[in-house]
Amino acid sequence: MTMPVIELRDVSRAYDEGPPALQRVSLTVQAGEAVAILGPSGSGKSTLLNLVAGLDRPDAGTVTVDGVRVDGLGEAGAARYRRSKIGMVFQFFNLLDDLTVADNVVLPAQLAGTARGEAHRRASELLEILGIGRHAGAYPGRLSGGERQRVAVARALMNRPPLLLADEPTGALDTAAGEDVSRLLSDLNADGQTIVVVTHDIGLARACTRRTVQLVDGRIAADLASEPVR
Repeated sequence: MTMPVIELRDVSRAYDEGPPALQRVSLTVQAGEAVAILGPSGSGKSTLLNLVAGLDRPDAGTVTVDGVRVDGLGEAGAARYRRSKIGMVFQFFNLLDDLTVADNVVLPAQLAGTARGEAHRRASELLEILGIGRHAGAYPGRLSGGERQRVAVARALMNRPPLLLADEPTGALDTAAGEDVSRLLSDLNADGQTIVVVTHDIGLARACTRRTVQLVDGRIAADLASEPVR
């Protein structure tokens, strides 16, 4: 039996004096799955994302991603883990406005020590695949929101991560651009990319994932399989 890409076992996390953000959450995501983590504000979605990304540590339980015990990593180890194991796409793109599109995409490979020529070949390939190769020399501020999110996806895929995390990836986009990005995520998953989308948008979850995990008050309230709506 193959090892899951994500395995959380009895994970809990609390902050200050408030109620726990996560309470004994166990979750497994297999290679090739597209999973949406749904829930309102305060349900624990962001905490779960941060734990999987190695940006936070649980108070109890274990977090394993692609064979790496993420909860046991130090700061330097967590940084290496993020470079090699995950790609992240954010609501507000997080692109560097003073770098060209190509240089934004190349950045993760440079941080990982990839040779310059190889990194630029990979960036060019990704930009062409994602339909924005003509913008390689442009600056992000000249692009539409949907185009900027495609650049962000290219950057996230630069180091061929086994896991792509998307945090409200259509939240800052208009309806047409949001539908475009959701189709892109669905197409990436169809090509074998494991994807976890964190969102409050049921429509996005239905459009680009085949499984929805509903969080309520830090606990998994439902875990349902479905077919994406095209």
